[in-house]
Amino acid sequence: MQEAIEKNLNEILSKLENSEAKLIAVTKTHPIEKLQTLYDLGFKIFGENRVQELTEKQEKLPKDIEWHLIGTLQRNKTKYIAPFVSMIHSVENFKLLKEIDKRAKQNERVIECLLQMHIAEEDTKFGLDEKELYEILENEELKTFENIKLVGLMGMATFTENESQVRSEFKKLKMLFDKVKTNFKTENINFREISMGMSGDYPIAIEEGATLVRVGSAIFGKR
Repeated sequence: MQEAIEKNLNEILSKLENSEAKLIAVTKTHPIEKLQTLYDLGFKIFGENRVQELTEKQEKLPKDIEWHLIGTLQRNKTKYIAPFVSMIHSVENFKLLKEIDKRAKQNERVIECLLQMHIAEEDTKFGLDEKELYEILENEELKTFENIKLVGLMGMATFTENESQVRSEFKKLKMLFDKVKTNFKTENINFREISMGMSGDYPIAIEEGATLVRVGSAIFGKR
């Protein structure tokens, strides 16, 4: 197992070498043993989709792991991850942002957040449209949030073999990111991260400007 994981990890890291992108190892449904193996190889940036799985794994694994929540977050579950989560990729409404700020304050922390955009042609994907994005960024109340930082955007491309479609969706996210980065900069808005690209399409995402790629099965093998 260790040999396979090490080989996969090195292969992915070599593709990231000449880019700005950082790897997040997606741990969804993978057992603790595999995660520990990756940690023992010196890798410490993990991403999880579900709050319950995230809290269970965080309890059992070393405490210097940088945890990212990359899946949907319900407001009432924010309190469980606020004490330790490094970044939340999936913020898609203002009420959730307000809750994250409240829970981060209770834990005397500042939590970095990404706004999740709907860039795919599939209805099954979640996220904001451009109008909703601007409504959040222009909300006066946002200025009062001292325990969150909006640091970028996240998006998921359509699940398709059509590479040109995937590329155009990533381009759309990058253009939006550039626009916001130029027009919005405050105490708690400072865009630097574009989280896009998964096991099947991360090489395209890197070419289109991703700074964070979320890769699971290409590291750990099939679930």
